[in-house]
Amino acid sequence: MQGQTVILADLDQRILAKHLIDIAPAGAVANIREATRSSEQNAKMWAMLSDIARAAPEGRKMPTETWKAAFMSALGHEIMWQPGLDGNPPFPAGFRSSRLTKAQMADLITFIAEYGDRHGVRWSGPGEVAA
Repeated sequence: MQGQTVILADLDQRILAKHLIDIAPAGAVANIREATRSSEQNAKMWAMLSDIARAAPEGRKMPTETWKAAFMSALGHEIMWQPGLDGNPPFPAGFRSSRLTKAQMADLITFIAEYGDRHGVRWSGPGEVAA
């Protein structure tokens, strides 16, 4: 049996998922999880992080990856900071926004927007936050 992804959008997909479980061989693995962030949310986040990095609020000049780590850490997502090499400052590791659910990503985008608005960041895209 080849793998099958089923999006549980309505009753028909739920029936299909139950059927696939019923016919699955012993030892098969099922993984039911909340959907992860959308491509639109991801694009919105990176555009906002670029705007923030360019604005350097509070005099913080950081690359977009570091801004992302800072925002994710502020929202309670696990971030590991590793010591820098050859006396360089620590760097963030172990964070992946691709694993965030749509709701978690919406919260992250909202948090980024609120921070940017408080610090006068000029947004390059539409003012709406992607949900």
